[in-house]
Amino acid sequence: MGERSDLGRRLARRREDIGLSRKELAERTEMDPGYLAYLEERAAHPGGDTLRRLATALATSVDDLLGCRADSPPGHTGGESAGVAVLDKLDVRECLRLISPGGVGRVGFNDQDGPSVLPVNYVLHEEAVYFRTALGGPLDRGLRTGVEGLEFKVAFEVDRIDDVNREGWSVLVRGGAHLVTDSEREAVLGLGVRPWAGGDRQLFVKVTHTQITGRRIRVEL
Repeated sequence: MGERSDLGRRLARRREDIGLSRKELAERTEMDPGYLAYLEERAAHPGGDTLRRLATALATSVDDLLGCRADSPPGHTGGESAGVAVLDKLDVRECLRLISPGGVGRVGFNDQDGPSVLPVNYVLHEEAVYFRTALGGPLDRGLRTGVEGLEFKVAFEVDRIDDVNREGWSVLVRGGAHLVTDSEREAVLGLGVRPWAGGDRQLFVKVTHTQITGRRIRVEL
């Protein structure tokens, strides 16, 4: 059997919460029970019409089934968990596996005004984090200390939160941030670091870790 998706878990949880069997949901949505089993048990990617029919039958929204709510902070969804929450510590290998696809993380550092946290698009390559930001910004000023041998310490955090199931994980990378050298620049460009914000973001930063920790919250039924 393939890996079960977050959508599949949310579908099954919502169906069970409102007391529907898979057969009853199939009747409500006019879908084949075998297809519903596939959606719940495999990493499926149904279309918009299928998601809308499921959301209507389950008295919920497409956003809730997908685990997202526009313009609401993570964890906004109310309600009680259907099981017991368990907090697990993650080892370094699992932390690296979770953040290896790249995406959006947050870099924390101290600048002249105090602690700052900025969201950035990143990639992971050979256990180092790479991202791009603007020249002349707060990170640029921090990295150009002018003191030989002084390392600019940062924290880099990535997480994923499932509002509906009240589950999620977070990974924290601590270490030194370095400007990518001219000799490294071409190779880093090939990694595909592309900021969503666009604009002229020609400051390439590499974070080498000295510590990686992570936690996962899961629900046991």
